[in-house]
Amino acid sequence: MIIIPAIDLKQGLCVRLREGKAAAVTVFSEDPLAMGRQWAAQGAERLHVVDLDGAFEKGPRHFEVVAQIAAGLTLPVQVGGGLRDLETVERYLAAGVSQVILGTMALKKPKMAAEACRRFPGRIIIGIDARDNRVAVEGWTEITASDPQDLGRRFEDWGVQAIIFTDIRRDGTQRGPALRSTQRLARALSIPVIAAGGISTLADVQKMARLEKDGVVGLITGRAIYSGSLRLPEALAWLRAHTAPVTALTRL
Repeated sequence: MIIIPAIDLKQGLCVRLREGKAAAVTVFSEDPLAMGRQWAAQGAERLHVVDLDGAFEKGPRHFEVVAQIAAGLTLPVQVGGGLRDLETVERYLAAGVSQVILGTMALKKPKMAAEACRRFPGRIIIGIDARDNRVAVEGWTEITASDPQDLGRRFEDWGVQAIIFTDIRRDGTQRGPALRSTQRLARALSIPVIAAGGISTLADVQKMARLEKDGVVGLITGRAIYSGSLRLPEALAWLRAHTAPVTALTRL
């Protein structure tokens, strides 16, 4: 299992939201690339980048910043937020991003998302964000009637590299991870799952590690490593000592 530091971009800054609310924002750095280098120096194996403005405004707003991060680091970078067409997907991949994360497109434009998986094998991750087991889209501003399990099953034949599952009620709150909803989804799918939201301490990491047997292969953390309640080197060392190498994501 791996742990993946998150960099959320808003107006060029590195921030964190609380429960996905645009107004509940905390700024952690004015230099996203420097933050990426900090996490890389502490042993991170990959980086998770989200264009929050892109997600809310339905189109990329931080392409240049993301491209700088991808070019300035040797570790893989995965990016989501505002990807609504194949041209944007291709542009990010050409700029050096390792994988792109499709969320709203996967639900509202499934044929286009499936085509992205066909055209760019091994480079598409699907993001499923949910509140009370109902999928959220459009930067978490729209709650649909779709169940994460049902949505996830649609992707199993597409060649999706992984699913990132975020429980919105936990994201940015440091209240602990959503063990039950994450396990529920992971058990229902054959696709590897990366969990996000609520991870606050090493104890939370240790709890989530129990879901390795269910198909959870990675954890995304943001606010906890910025605030210091979770020390990234300590979490990485514990996972390397107590969990298996992530063979399911070797192409990531």
